[in-house]
Amino acid sequence: MIERLETGQRMSKIVRHNGVAYLCGQVGDGETVAEQTRDCLSRIERLLAIAGSSPDRILQAIIWLSDMKDFDEMNAVWDAWVPHGHAPARACGEARLARDTLKVEIIVTAAY
Repeated sequence: MIERLETGQRMSKIVRHNGVAYLCGQVGDGETVAEQTRDCLSRIERLLAIAGSSPDRILQAIIWLSDMKDFDEMNAVWDAWVPHGHAPARACGEARLARDTLKVEIIVTAAY
């Protein structure tokens, strides 16, 4: 069974299937990449809770930065947030994001 949560015309924020929760890409508010990353991760935590999951059950994370010069600043926030011993498989790259003010977007897949 496929279950879609927080579904709109364009997308669902969560799709659950066969024990896996797929979250849509999350962005955050703030001026700096650190502020945006913290906000983004809090949004991810909320969606994971709705999906019946949590940060220690993340299987994979894909992170897009608008500029790789922000890699270390984003990683400082990420490293403090990821539960010790539960780091997911992860990729990070540079991409043009949906709005010029966005510095980071994170896409998460987790077990539930």
